[in-house]
Amino acid sequence: MRKFWLFWSIFYLMVSSVAAEENMSPQVYLDWLRDLKQEMADRGISQKTINTAFAKNYYHPHHEVVKKDRKQTEFVLTTSDYLHRVIAPLRVKQGREHYKRLLQKYPHGINGVPLRYLIAFWGIETNYGIHKGGFNAIEALTMLSYDKRRPQFFREELYHALKIIDDGYIGAEQMESSWAGAMGHFQFMPSTFAKYALDAENDGKIDIWHNFNDAIFSAANYLQAMGWDKTTPWGKAVVLSDDFDYMQTGRHKVKTVREWRQAGVKIKGAKEDWKGSIIVPEGHRGQAYIIFNNFHLIMNWNKSENYALAVGLLADQISNPQIKAGIPPYKGYRLNKTQIKQIQNFINQQKIAQNDEDGALGSKTRQAVQKLQRKFKLPADGYPDYRLLENIKNFKSNGYSVPVPSQKLHREK
Repeated sequence: MRKFWLFWSIFYLMVSSVAAEENMSPQVYLDWLRDLKQEMADRGISQKTINTAFAKNYYHPHHEVVKKDRKQTEFVLTTSDYLHRVIAPLRVKQGREHYKRLLQKYPHGINGVPLRYLIAFWGIETNYGIHKGGFNAIEALTMLSYDKRRPQFFREELYHALKIIDDGYIGAEQMESSWAGAMGHFQFMPSTFAKYALDAENDGKIDIWHNFNDAIFSAANYLQAMGWDKTTPWGKAVVLSDDFDYMQTGRHKVKTVREWRQAGVKIKGAKEDWKGSIIVPEGHRGQAYIIFNNFHLIMNWNKSENYALAVGLLADQISNPQIKAGIPPYKGYRLNKTQIKQIQNFINQQKIAQNDEDGALGSKTRQAVQKLQRKFKLPADGYPDYRLLENIKNFKSNGYSVPVPSQKLHREK
């Protein structure tokens, strides 16, 4: 028994020593932190705020916020998987209840922004105020400023967060945020707070964490200042003709509704002179949309196309109870990461483009896939599928001619 306790005592000391070593701040971090504090002081942050904000040691070699920065769901998940997760029937139901209640108070929206969009932002960002992040803003922004991926961006946000504390809006300990430092009901970054946060109740305070009126008026002020157009929607689902040229798709290729109709796009409920773009987030087998300028404004809030699509669709479902709540899961076949890497490798070998071979279907890869699909005389939607893989597999013998579809391809349709 004595040997047993001796063994566990030694083991406990070893584990404790490793844990302590992991959280021990290296000299390079301490030097960086000293320079950071000096910069903040030089920019006008009081010594009291600096001392309070950095009273704790935030350093960790594998901090959770850095891990989350590498795996943002808006960019990692496919469009339908993301929409299925974000626009759940329960979220739509709760959104409709909030909409019905708040519509009595704000029948014409707030600051020129229709209420349905504000509630959609609120629902996606914090599930209607239930989940406001769970992280401390100063800790999150400090660790992301120290990280090498986007240090300057987060360092600037850290300055604005310290300024908010310095101005007396909230204490450092109470400054709850997301992993990225976004705060309150609508997840404002500190720099957004500095420019657009409002005191809606004229009580001399701005509290986007606990005062919903301050939060929703601030969100509307932000969107209105960016140029929100209440006369046009975010976009609409459309139907493309069989011979539609998918090389015309992409949110930067703009035409009038009249021109899109002439190009084979069926669009309901839109004025002829509205200008928009056609996107096909999951290729020619998925749903196509025409998007207008408000879609681009939503992307100023979050630079993901999936996110903007989710806000628009959720807003539509919130304001229209005739639309079935939720998004059905995608039932088709998707290429896996290894297969996308194969396509990226082929694109690089053929000098069609030079992209990272990371297995991620980002915008640059999709643009290159469009060019490759056109060479193989496939629908150039930028969404790789088995047919493209078959063409690549048979490339040496067939060049850019299209091979006879295999059984796999028949199963995929």
